[in-house]
Amino acid sequence: MNTAKEAKELDFAYKIRRALDQNIANLPDHTVSRLAAARSIALSRKKKDAPLPVPVTQTAMAGHGTDGSHAPFPWLRRIGMVIPVLVLIGGLVGIHEFEQQQRIADTADIDTAILADELPPEAYLDHGFNAYLANRGE
Repeated sequence: MNTAKEAKELDFAYKIRRALDQNIANLPDHTVSRLAAARSIALSRKKKDAPLPVPVTQTAMAGHGTDGSHAPFPWLRRIGMVIPVLVLIGGLVGIHEFEQQQRIADTADIDTAILADELPPEAYLDHGFNAYLANRGE
């Protein structure tokens, strides 16, 4: 549905009706009768109002309210809403901890490789040594 278009059309119809109501005394009788005939034809062709479908969001049994006050286990509904949130939080914490352990293990591997190497750690800080390694790798 294009509600902006419908709103413009409705506004235009109201403006026409207002102008006709203000100047109806100035119109000739044959014009007034022709407008009345056109109105009656338009009203006869108007579509009948169809009932609007209403979506049902909850199931309900006869004699029971939809608020869940007569449900056999009302606490089960509350737990059913809380458990997925707790599982999500637990999963996020677990992923964070796993990533932290991976980062620690990677850092420990790098430190072990540097300390077990024959070169002193200061050699890795020397810019000339980095250039030597870059040229040697080609």
